[in-house]
Amino acid sequence: MTVRASVVVTGTEVLAGRVTDRNGPWVAQQLLELGVDVAHITICGDRPDDLTAQLRFLADQRLDLIVTTGGLGPTADDLTVATVAALYGRELSLDVQLEKQISEIVERWRSRMSSAVDSEPLKAGIRKQAMVPEGAQSISPTGTAPGVAIAATESGMLPAILILPGPPRELQAMWPQALDSAPVAQVLTRRAQIRQDTIRGYRLSEADLAATLRTAEDEIHGFEHLEITTCLSLGELEMVTRYEKTAAPTYFDLVDLIQKHHGAHVFSTDGSTIDDIVADRLSGRRIATAESCTGGMIAARLTDRSGSSAYVIGAVVSYANEAKTGLLDVPADTIEQHGAVSETVAALMAEGAIERLGVDIAVSTSGVAGPGGGTELKPVGTVCFAIAVVDRPTVTRTLHLPGDRASVRALSTTAAMHMLADALTPDR
Repeated sequence: MTVRASVVVTGTEVLAGRVTDRNGPWVAQQLLELGVDVAHITICGDRPDDLTAQLRFLADQRLDLIVTTGGLGPTADDLTVATVAALYGRELSLDVQLEKQISEIVERWRSRMSSAVDSEPLKAGIRKQAMVPEGAQSISPTGTAPGVAIAATESGMLPAILILPGPPRELQAMWPQALDSAPVAQVLTRRAQIRQDTIRGYRLSEADLAATLRTAEDEIHGFEHLEITTCLSLGELEMVTRYEKTAAPTYFDLVDLIQKHHGAHVFSTDGSTIDDIVADRLSGRRIATAESCTGGMIAARLTDRSGSSAYVIGAVVSYANEAKTGLLDVPADTIEQHGAVSETVAALMAEGAIERLGVDIAVSTSGVAGPGGGTELKPVGTVCFAIAVVDRPTVTRTLHLPGDRASVRALSTTAAMHMLADALTPDR
């Protein structure tokens, strides 16, 4: 990598855990996709001395760019711009045009609240946000706070710095402008041409993949030019590979090797998620869910994307046995005979959803999520699934999933999505 960067997330509320950081990972991912090597993501409270110390530390790490997020508002604890200006030895000066632009934004906002921009504290806050370090480039606000880009110092002791707002929506909207700012664009001219590709597997262990990667290291020429990271989450194993474009043939050899060893467990080599795959395969179909232990989590996942109304018809959360009987027509004596957590009942739930909601396909879950309710025959983590498709035999499965209640429910939801993808495979 020819360009290195770090991200500083500012805000005492983030440092204290009251607000979850969404900016650091997002900015890092954008930089990585641009071919920039991200060395650090740090969190710093709203204290000028601490932020200065953090920036000095990062400047010593051979960086080309520092990106900060947060601390650009009108209040007293929004001190990022002033702190950076002091560190870089630049005076703050009022950008009159920027002040006018921010004032117009605030006035439009306040007009909807039936009040005008007329208070002195409000005017002072606007003016504070329009103060720009000398020689810096301001970036038009996407909320009320502008961004700021400063070039590296002539001595090279301090790298270029990009100062962005804290609200994720504002930051993400500002990002394209920020990349076009002269200080940042100059840094990016030195970046390598990097590709990033993702392979996803399900029920593939990290140990098995690691063994294959050791084989690849011995057998594939140029393997050392691939930067590979793996992450296991909810039963899915993600392998992200970054490489310069000249190493593409090496990466394709690696894909072939992984397919050879683990093809049955690899569900995506183009970065598609299981949600993408299910959504694509549901085109032209109508689906419903009948959920007990997952409590609507599968339906929530199916509807978490724009356009899902084209294929998701509805969901029945039949948590209690009487709901299974009353809403899905599962006979009470069947529940009594087999138990609510059984493949028989799961199958009848899915089939009942097809009949009641008039869909082509339905998925159901019934299980023991815990922490109580388990038995010797059906311990906590036992979950029964069913996929019912019109004019096809209903498919059932029982899994014994690890972890606490939240883990069992999340793993069940992922398992159901993979069962749906299998049931929707075009050649079936």
